Amino acid sequence: MSKGLTGKRVAIGASRKTDEMSTLIEKQGGFPIVRSLQGTVFLAEKEVGPNLNKVIKDGTDWAIFTTGIGIETLLDIADKLEIKQQLVNIIQQSKIASRGYKTLSSLKKLGIYPEAQDEDGTTSSLINSLEKFDFTGKKVMVQLHGEQAPSLIKFLEEKGADVTLILPYQHIPPETETVATLCEELLEEKLDAICFTTAVQVRSLFNFARDNDCVDRILTSFNNHILAVAVGKVTAEALREEGVEKMLVPEHERMGAMIMELSRYYCNH
Repeated sequence: MSKGLTGKRVAIGASRKTDEMSTLIEKQGGFPIVRSLQGTVFLAEKEVGPNLNKVIKDGTDWAIFTTGIGIETLLDIADKLEIKQQLVNIIQQSKIASRGYKTLSSLKKLGIYPEAQDEDGTTSSLINSLEKFDFTGKKVMVQLHGEQAPSLIKFLEEKGADVTLILPYQHIPPETETVATLCEELLEEKLDAICFTTAVQVRSLFNFARDNDCVDRILTSFNNHILAVAVGKVTAEALREEGVEKMLVPEHERMGAMIMELSRYYCNH
Protein backbone atom coordinates (compact mmCIF):
# COMPACT_ATOMS: atom_id res chain seq x y z
CA MET A 1 0.00 0.00 0.00
CA SER A 2 1.48 3.35 -1.03
CA LYS A 3 2.01 6.06 1.52
CA GLY A 4 0.41 9.30 0.40
CA LEU A 5 3.05 11.60 1.87
CA THR A 6 6.08 9.81 0.43
CA GLY A 7 8.71 12.47 -0.27
CA LYS A 8 6.39 15.32 0.75
CA ARG A 9 7.67 18.16 2.94
CA VAL A 10 4.89 19.12 5.35
CA ALA A 11 5.20 22.17 7.61
CA ILE A 12 3.34 22.23 10.95
CA GLY A 13 2.18 25.65 12.18
CA ALA A 14 1.09 24.43 15.61
CA SER A 15 2.87 24.82 18.94
CA ARG A 16 1.09 21.88 20.61
CA LYS A 17 1.13 18.16 19.76
CA THR A 18 3.85 18.72 17.15
CA ASP A 19 5.60 15.44 18.07
CA GLU A 20 2.40 13.43 17.49
CA MET A 21 1.76 15.14 14.15
CA SER A 22 5.39 14.70 13.09
CA THR A 23 5.19 10.95 13.85
CA LEU A 24 1.99 10.61 11.80
CA ILE A 25 3.56 12.46 8.85
CA GLU A 26 6.65 10.22 9.02
CA LYS A 27 4.49 7.06 9.13
CA GLN A 28 2.87 8.25 5.90
CA GLY A 29 6.32 8.65 4.33
CA GLY A 30 6.58 12.43 4.67
CA PHE A 31 9.12 14.86 6.11
CA PRO A 32 7.63 16.96 8.95
CA ILE A 33 8.98 20.48 9.47
CA VAL A 34 7.85 22.26 12.65
CA ARG A 35 7.40 26.01 12.12
CA SER A 36 5.33 27.15 15.06
CA LEU A 37 3.26 30.20 14.11
CA GLN A 38 1.72 30.51 17.54
CA GLY A 39 3.37 32.01 20.59
CA THR A 40 2.28 31.33 24.13
CA VAL A 41 -1.12 32.38 25.47
CA PHE A 42 -1.48 34.38 28.66
CA LEU A 43 -4.41 35.36 30.82
CA ALA A 44 -4.80 39.11 30.27
CA GLU A 45 -6.35 40.14 33.60
CA LYS A 46 -4.70 43.59 33.74
CA GLU A 47 -5.55 44.36 30.12
CA VAL A 48 -9.19 43.27 30.45
CA GLY A 49 -9.98 45.18 33.67
CA PRO A 50 -10.32 48.69 32.15
CA ASN A 51 -12.57 47.48 29.32
CA LEU A 52 -14.78 45.51 31.72
CA ASN A 53 -15.14 48.57 33.94
CA LYS A 54 -16.02 50.64 30.85
CA VAL A 55 -18.80 48.16 29.94
CA ILE A 56 -20.14 48.25 33.50
CA LYS A 57 -20.01 52.06 33.66
CA ASP A 58 -21.52 52.73 30.20
CA GLY A 59 -23.60 49.57 29.75
CA THR A 60 -23.91 47.77 26.42
CA ASP A 61 -26.75 47.19 23.97
CA TRP A 62 -25.23 43.96 22.67
CA ALA A 63 -22.81 41.37 24.05
CA ILE A 64 -21.24 39.06 21.46
CA PHE A 65 -19.44 35.94 22.68
CA THR A 66 -17.16 33.79 20.52
CA THR A 67 -15.79 31.10 22.87
CA GLY A 68 -17.15 29.16 25.84
CA ILE A 69 -13.87 29.27 27.76
CA GLY A 70 -13.72 33.03 27.11
CA ILE A 71 -17.07 33.58 28.87
CA GLU A 72 -16.01 31.52 31.88
CA THR A 73 -12.63 33.27 32.09
CA LEU A 74 -14.30 36.67 31.79
CA LEU A 75 -16.58 35.88 34.72
CA ASP A 76 -13.59 34.64 36.76
CA ILE A 77 -11.71 37.88 36.09
CA ALA A 78 -14.82 39.94 36.97
CA ASP A 79 -15.15 37.94 40.18
CA LYS A 80 -11.55 38.81 41.19
CA LEU A 81 -12.29 42.47 40.43
CA GLU A 82 -15.47 42.16 42.53
CA ILE A 83 -17.70 43.21 39.63
CA LYS A 84 -19.04 39.80 38.56
CA GLN A 85 -22.68 40.37 39.51
CA GLN A 86 -22.70 43.80 37.84
CA LEU A 87 -21.30 42.24 34.66
CA VAL A 88 -23.86 39.40 34.70
CA ASN A 89 -26.67 41.96 35.18
CA ILE A 90 -25.48 43.98 32.20
CA ILE A 91 -25.16 40.86 30.01
CA GLN A 92 -28.66 39.73 30.99
CA GLN A 93 -30.09 43.14 30.06
CA SER A 94 -28.38 43.27 26.66
CA LYS A 95 -29.06 41.45 23.41
CA ILE A 96 -26.79 38.44 22.98
CA ALA A 97 -25.08 36.85 20.00
CA SER A 98 -22.95 33.73 20.19
CA ARG A 99 -20.59 31.73 17.98
CA GLY A 100 -19.94 28.02 18.56
CA TYR A 101 -21.76 25.29 20.47
CA LYS A 102 -19.47 25.54 23.53
CA THR A 103 -20.26 29.24 23.78
CA LEU A 104 -23.99 28.54 23.58
CA SER A 105 -23.66 25.90 26.29
CA SER A 106 -21.82 28.35 28.62
CA LEU A 107 -24.51 30.99 28.07
CA LYS A 108 -27.33 28.54 28.80
CA LYS A 109 -25.68 27.73 32.15
CA LEU A 110 -26.21 31.42 32.99
CA GLY A 111 -29.82 31.23 31.83
CA ILE A 112 -29.01 33.39 28.80
CA TYR A 113 -30.33 32.64 25.31
CA PRO A 114 -28.97 34.51 22.28
CA GLU A 115 -30.93 36.62 19.82
CA ALA A 116 -28.48 35.61 17.11
CA GLN A 117 -26.15 32.64 16.66
CA ASP A 118 -24.11 30.91 13.97
CA GLU A 119 -25.10 27.72 12.19
CA ASP A 120 -21.68 26.16 11.69
CA GLY A 121 -19.20 27.64 14.19
CA THR A 122 -17.81 30.27 11.80
CA THR A 123 -17.67 34.04 12.12
CA SER A 124 -19.23 34.51 8.66
CA SER A 125 -22.26 32.49 9.75
CA LEU A 126 -22.55 34.63 12.90
CA ILE A 127 -22.37 37.79 10.75
CA ASN A 128 -25.19 36.44 8.56
CA SER A 129 -27.38 36.02 11.64
CA LEU A 130 -26.64 39.65 12.68
CA GLU A 131 -27.45 41.21 9.27
CA LYS A 132 -31.12 41.88 10.11
CA PHE A 133 -30.36 43.96 13.25
CA ASP A 134 -29.80 47.71 13.37
CA PHE A 135 -26.51 48.59 15.09
CA THR A 136 -26.58 52.33 14.40
CA GLY A 137 -25.21 54.05 17.52
CA LYS A 138 -25.42 50.81 19.53
CA LYS A 139 -22.77 49.90 22.11
CA VAL A 140 -21.46 46.40 21.37
CA MET A 141 -19.15 44.36 23.60
CA VAL A 142 -17.29 41.63 21.69
CA GLN A 143 -15.48 38.84 23.56
CA LEU A 144 -12.67 37.33 21.50
CA HIS A 145 -10.17 34.59 22.29
CA GLY A 146 -6.70 36.06 21.90
CA GLU A 147 -7.35 36.68 18.22
CA GLN A 148 -8.94 39.58 16.41
CA ALA A 149 -11.98 38.83 14.23
CA PRO A 150 -11.45 41.50 11.55
CA SER A 151 -14.51 40.60 9.45
CA LEU A 152 -16.84 40.76 12.48
CA ILE A 153 -15.42 44.06 13.77
CA LYS A 154 -15.52 45.61 10.28
CA PHE A 155 -19.15 44.47 9.86
CA LEU A 156 -20.20 46.00 13.21
CA GLU A 157 -18.36 49.28 12.63
CA GLU A 158 -19.79 49.64 9.11
CA LYS A 159 -23.25 49.13 10.63
CA GLY A 160 -22.56 52.09 12.94
CA ALA A 161 -21.76 50.22 16.18
CA ASP A 162 -19.53 51.49 18.98
CA VAL A 163 -17.39 48.38 19.59
CA THR A 164 -15.54 47.46 22.79
CA LEU A 165 -13.24 44.43 22.48
CA ILE A 166 -12.71 42.11 25.43
CA LEU A 167 -9.83 39.62 25.09
CA PRO A 168 -9.49 37.56 28.28
CA TYR A 169 -6.66 35.61 26.62
CA GLN A 170 -3.97 37.21 24.54
CA HIS A 171 -1.18 35.74 22.44
CA ILE A 172 2.50 36.53 22.57
CA PRO A 173 3.58 36.49 18.90
CA PRO A 174 5.72 33.62 17.58
CA GLU A 175 9.46 33.96 17.03
CA THR A 176 10.01 36.35 14.11
CA GLU A 177 12.86 34.17 12.83
CA THR A 178 10.51 31.14 12.58
CA VAL A 179 7.88 33.07 10.59
CA ALA A 180 10.57 34.57 8.35
CA THR A 181 11.98 31.09 7.61
CA LEU A 182 8.52 29.75 6.76
CA CYS A 183 7.83 32.73 4.47
CA GLU A 184 11.09 32.09 2.65
CA GLU A 185 10.24 28.38 2.26
CA LEU A 186 6.82 29.35 0.90
CA LEU A 187 8.21 31.86 -1.58
CA GLU A 188 10.87 29.44 -2.80
CA GLU A 189 8.27 26.61 -2.90
CA LYS A 190 10.41 24.34 -0.73
CA LEU A 191 7.28 22.86 0.89
CA ASP A 192 4.40 20.74 -0.36
CA ALA A 193 1.86 21.55 2.37
CA ILE A 194 1.37 23.58 5.56
CA CYS A 195 -0.92 22.39 8.36
CA PHE A 196 -2.69 25.13 10.33
CA THR A 197 -4.50 24.18 13.55
CA THR A 198 -5.79 27.61 14.65
CA ALA A 199 -6.78 30.92 13.03
CA VAL A 200 -4.05 32.64 15.10
CA GLN A 201 -1.39 30.78 13.10
CA VAL A 202 -2.90 32.03 9.84
CA ARG A 203 -2.94 35.63 11.11
CA SER A 204 0.70 35.37 12.31
CA LEU A 205 1.88 34.31 8.85
CA PHE A 206 -0.09 36.93 6.93
CA ASN A 207 0.66 39.77 9.36
CA PHE A 208 4.36 39.08 8.82
CA ALA A 209 3.81 38.86 5.06
CA ARG A 210 2.00 42.23 5.08
CA ASP A 211 4.84 43.84 7.05
CA ASN A 212 7.30 42.51 4.47
CA ASP A 213 5.26 43.25 1.32
CA CYS A 214 5.06 39.65 0.14
CA VAL A 215 1.36 38.75 0.58
CA ASP A 216 0.68 38.48 -3.17
CA ARG A 217 3.68 36.21 -3.73
CA ILE A 218 2.69 33.99 -0.79
CA LEU A 219 -0.87 33.73 -2.10
CA THR A 220 0.52 32.73 -5.49
CA SER A 221 2.52 29.93 -3.80
CA PHE A 222 -0.56 28.72 -1.92
CA ASN A 223 -2.90 28.83 -4.87
CA ASN A 224 -0.40 27.21 -7.28
CA HIS A 225 1.89 24.75 -5.56
CA ILE A 226 1.72 24.60 -1.74
CA LEU A 227 -1.39 23.11 -0.18
CA ALA A 228 -2.86 24.86 2.88
CA VAL A 229 -4.49 22.40 5.30
CA ALA A 230 -6.90 23.66 7.98
CA VAL A 231 -7.94 21.55 10.96
CA GLY A 232 -11.42 23.10 11.16
CA LYS A 233 -13.94 25.59 9.81
CA VAL A 234 -12.72 28.58 11.84
CA THR A 235 -9.11 28.07 10.67
CA ALA A 236 -10.31 27.58 7.08
CA GLU A 237 -12.33 30.78 7.35
CA ALA A 238 -9.21 32.72 8.40
CA LEU A 239 -7.33 31.36 5.36
CA ARG A 240 -10.17 32.43 3.05
CA GLU A 241 -10.26 35.91 4.61
CA GLU A 242 -6.54 36.24 3.83
CA GLY A 243 -7.13 35.26 0.19
CA VAL A 244 -6.17 31.57 0.11
CA GLU A 245 -8.51 29.89 -2.39
CA LYS A 246 -7.24 26.31 -2.49
CA MET A 247 -7.17 24.36 0.78
CA LEU A 248 -7.89 21.01 2.35
CA VAL A 249 -10.32 20.90 5.30
CA PRO A 250 -10.93 17.46 6.88
CA GLU A 251 -14.48 16.59 7.86
CA HIS A 252 -13.38 15.65 11.39
CA GLU A 253 -11.78 18.58 13.21
CA ARG A 254 -8.88 16.59 14.65
CA MET A 255 -5.14 16.80 14.04
CA GLY A 256 -4.80 13.08 13.26
CA ALA A 257 -7.71 13.22 10.81
CA MET A 258 -6.01 16.19 9.13
CA ILE A 259 -2.79 14.25 8.45
CA MET A 260 -4.68 11.20 7.16
CA GLU A 261 -6.85 13.39 4.91
CA LEU A 262 -3.67 15.00 3.54
CA SER A 263 -2.19 11.57 2.85
CA ARG A 264 -5.36 10.50 1.01
CA TYR A 265 -5.33 13.73 -0.98
CA TYR A 266 -1.88 12.99 -2.36
CA CYS A 267 -2.82 9.36 -3.10
CA ASN A 268 -5.58 10.71 -5.36
CA HIS A 269 -3.62 13.53 -7.02
